[in-house]
Amino acid sequence: MTHKHAFQALDKSCKDILKSKLLFGGKVVVFGGDFRQILPIIKKGSRQQTVNASLCSSYIWHHCGVLKLTRNLRLTIGQPMADIEETKKFSKWLLDIGEGKIGGPNEGTTKIEIPDDLLIKQCDDPIIKLIQFVYPNILNSS
Repeated sequence: MTHKHAFQALDKSCKDILKSKLLFGGKVVVFGGDFRQILPIIKKGSRQQTVNASLCSSYIWHHCGVLKLTRNLRLTIGQPMADIEETKKFSKWLLDIGEGKIGGPNEGTTKIEIPDDLLIKQCDDPIIKLIQFVYPNILNSS
């Protein structure tokens, strides 16, 4: 959520301190995060101003190597092997949403169809049903 100017200022400071023309004075800098989700906050800014303020719109971005995680450990840790395939399918669906592959053209809003197996269908208390699904052992602990 940091404005690109902060990274550019760090780059210029490193160059000055280390008396180097190399990016960040030749030092390795590691950025982390999901660059599709976490954009800088520009008060009363337009979509274009917000995107333009991101690191991806900086001259620094052209020198970055992007590494992608290939396993979603949060979704698979502690699950039985039988559920892993279903979890992988769900994980791919989430990534496809994040990459804009689902929902058609998107100018800030879009409609995404939720698969039937993810919907809470007719029940007395959908909130309790959701809690039981997300945290199956929460109601059992004392």
